[in-house]
Amino acid sequence: MNFSHEFDEQRFFEIWTAVRIERPVNFSLFTFGDQQLPYYLVTGAPEPGATVKVRKGEVLITRAMIITPDSMEPEFRNFFEEQEEADLAAFLLSRTAGFSNLKFSNTSGPERIVSDSVEEAVDKLNKQLDDEEEEHTAILSAPPGMGGIAIMRYAAERVWESAPGNIQELRERGFLN
Repeated sequence: MNFSHEFDEQRFFEIWTAVRIERPVNFSLFTFGDQQLPYYLVTGAPEPGATVKVRKGEVLITRAMIITPDSMEPEFRNFFEEQEEADLAAFLLSRTAGFSNLKFSNTSGPERIVSDSVEEAVDKLNKQLDDEEEEHTAILSAPPGMGGIAIMRYAAERVWESAPGNIQELRERGFLN
């Protein structure tokens, strides 16, 4: 994928909305220390009628304790299967300063192939998580080849939504005086 210096807002919007957080979680990330974000990723079929893939995984977000020139850039490990997807993520992140010293590491289990549609797979996972009373596991969905972007969006939204509370905690502890 060729990323010129011009930002294609329409293309960004298409990519960002093609991946979905089907079951969000509602908890704030830790201000200090590491945070684990478990998820299920449902990846659509490459052609109509083909099988859908489901994979369970977890993102670990680590905050740099001491910021050095080496830890200034965000780091994403094991998110992207193809270089094109990694290039896209780098392009998107170059437009924001919100991740400047965070390290993201993704681990996932093997894919299960299911004959359901994406919607059916998401419904079954929602029922399973409801039955288990599991509130900390998200469900994500993505078109084929965009699973890493879905996982990145999930982690990014958790960081963005947690930021106000994290800043308040830093104030309360005297770090922002």
